[in-house]
Amino acid sequence: MVFDHGMICLVKEIAISVFKAKCLGILEEVRKTRKPVRVTRFGKPVADVVPPSPGKATGRQLGSMVGTGKIIGDIVGPTGSWDDWEASR
Repeated sequence: MVFDHGMICLVKEIAISVFKAKCLGILEEVRKTRKPVRVTRFGKPVADVVPPSPGKATGRQLGSMVGTGKIIGDIVGPTGSWDDWEASR
């Protein structure tokens, strides 16, 4: 255990080999306890696993704007003449 000056808590250190072997369990522990874990390689920190910040749930994102658009006018016809486009010259 080391004291991390960036956080006001003790950070549990885990070797990268242990993290690799027990990754899912460690992630679940971080989620449940809300305490970060530092992953080290040869004793040097390589990553901090931290719980997600408590933000409000956004709910469904894909399709969240369904039914909010309004079609005004012709959406199939040309937007101008062919000569207006620089690429056509």
